[in-house]
Amino acid sequence: MHLNPYGEYAVLLAVDLLWNPPTSGADLQTRCEQAGLTVDLPGTDADVTDVADFLQNWVAVVDASDEQGRADTLNALLDASSAHPRLTNHAGDGWHLHYRRTGLRVAEQLRSLISVGTALHLVGRGMHRLGRCALPECRRPFADVTRNGRQRYCSHPCANRDAVRRHRAKSPSVAA
Repeated sequence: MHLNPYGEYAVLLAVDLLWNPPTSGADLQTRCEQAGLTVDLPGTDADVTDVADFLQNWVAVVDASDEQGRADTLNALLDASSAHPRLTNHAGDGWHLHYRRTGLRVAEQLRSLISVGTALHLVGRGMHRLGRCALPECRRPFADVTRNGRQRYCSHPCANRDAVRRHRAKSPSVAA
């Protein structure tokens, strides 16, 4: 059985590329391959720039104020980046679906993967499953892949920092 690279893995890759932008085309290609994406063409520095630009548009999906706005923003990304689904065994590792044409640059592949993956993530898990960290000084975007769908922080350190802050705000100060 071939695992579908769309959905959770795609939104987690988008978040990772936002938090830690690639430094070169080779770095971008390596990170895509580590995430399980078979790239059609070698990554270039132009791909790095194009992916950064795309991710700024993708963040608008995260920041949409309601479900309809989120859907409309994501539909625009899907219109610009995806194709009709097609069966492929391009890497010889099993038949699976692609929502893109073949022979695309890394940036083009990522636009398709992340757009379709985000759509599948949201319709499969809930339209609320993207957000920004609740820690005021952080505000990083995150993809909620938790079981209960109530993630509020981008990471455990941010959640812990906020919990300590709330605890200290409730506790009476101790004079030294």
